[in-house]
Amino acid sequence: MPNHWGLPDDYRPLLSIHQIEAAIKDIKDFFERNLAESLNLRRVTAPLFVRSGTGVNDDLNGVERPVRFRVKDDGDCEVEIVQSLAKWKRMALARYGFAVGEGIYTDMNALRPDETLDAIHSIYVDQWDWEKIIAPEERNRSTLEATVRSIYDVICRTEFHIASQFSSIRPILPEKIFFVTTEDLCRMYPKLAPRQREEQIVAEHGAVFVMGIGGMLSDGQPHDGRAPDYDDWSTPRSDGGRGLNGDIFLWNPVLKRAFEISSMGIRVDAAMLVEQLRIRGLQQRAELPFHRMLLNGELPQTMGGGIGQSRLAMFLLRTAHVGEVSVGIWPESMQKACQAANIPLL
Repeated sequence: MPNHWGLPDDYRPLLSIHQIEAAIKDIKDFFERNLAESLNLRRVTAPLFVRSGTGVNDDLNGVERPVRFRVKDDGDCEVEIVQSLAKWKRMALARYGFAVGEGIYTDMNALRPDETLDAIHSIYVDQWDWEKIIAPEERNRSTLEATVRSIYDVICRTEFHIASQFSSIRPILPEKIFFVTTEDLCRMYPKLAPRQREEQIVAEHGAVFVMGIGGMLSDGQPHDGRAPDYDDWSTPRSDGGRGLNGDIFLWNPVLKRAFEISSMGIRVDAAMLVEQLRIRGLQQRAELPFHRMLLNGELPQTMGGGIGQSRLAMFLLRTAHVGEVSVGIWPESMQKACQAANIPLL
């Protein structure tokens, strides 16, 4: 059973540190090459920081504080380290002249100092951020599910590739990913909290896409928080629910828990931006540069998301702690717990 840090008691690394470092490079090369081919994406360079007050940085759940500093030679202006690139990517697609069906991906490196540290959370976040232009008529559940299947197929191919390199690792992912809505989960497990609902459904199916995260459910609570100005969690779907976003979860056999690999979705159009800002009482954001561009029709309709690089490496290499595949800063008590649990931190 995991302890309070989320660490297993009976862990034995399958690979040496040298093997892990080589495997991380292999995973990144193989996965991003195949993701780009599958979704028709082109790699671009991304910012590490953006100007404060522009509305470009990701507010996540609205309470996390970005790291800020001032630039002496630019009028002492304030900038902030990105927390993700959800809005920047949409602006880049417009600026770089991409067409419908085309997209971009990049290596996103972020700092989230308010993160609660445990076996899978670090203040340093590395992910493949991707964004793709879609036609307005593609803003539906079918488009979302088809894209999720494409991403999941690349994850499965990467698992087979890594398993072919190391005899100690064997493929475990199911052939297909299971789709479920947050309202379905609410009806199925009314007495459980949202995180517990995820655990139940992912333990049963092995790979699950949970759809419609951010809006209120029939029990009067959201499944989880989402920012109002990129993911669409309000558009009515043909199944009667709301929201065109979601998370990809895999069952982690080492930690014995549901393991989020990706948060993604179809992005808000102008109407849904206005509606979601109203729901959150954040109508004043409509005056920020990014939001004005969207409301004025200057940005394309897109879908996109982030896929955790260290998270995927953790899963594929069967490690027990994100610190085995990514260098971070950890409380002394966690370092001692990892040492006692035979977990080698980088």
